[in-house]
Amino acid sequence: MYGSDGHGDEEPLFRPYAVTGGRSEPRYHLAMETLISSMSIPDDEMAMLTPEQDAIMQLCRSFRSVAEISALLRVPLGVARVLVADMSDEGLVRLHAPRLEQGQPDLNMLERVLSGLRRL
Repeated sequence: MYGSDGHGDEEPLFRPYAVTGGRSEPRYHLAMETLISSMSIPDDEMAMLTPEQDAIMQLCRSFRSVAEISALLRVPLGVARVLVADMSDEGLVRLHAPRLEQGQPDLNMLERVLSGLRRL
């Protein structure tokens, strides 16, 4: 999502909040540890995706957390949350929210998120 000016200084190719219509929060709560996976969609629908949606679809062929998507696309977490929530509403991705039992997070989910963050 970012480019270089040839002098080693990185600058955004777009203003991140422009792709979300200025929204910094999704319409509903989306935790940064929520895992995301891409849905299968027809090729003609893939051709209509925005570059950001396409990038998220490619990343989420394997499970990714919202935090990983933010880091890999190099966009603020709020932007990643809005994009993912909108894509979920459109049926492009599936959300795998962590299940909390008695207030404790799922240890397997935390290990998967940690493993993904280490790969960054």
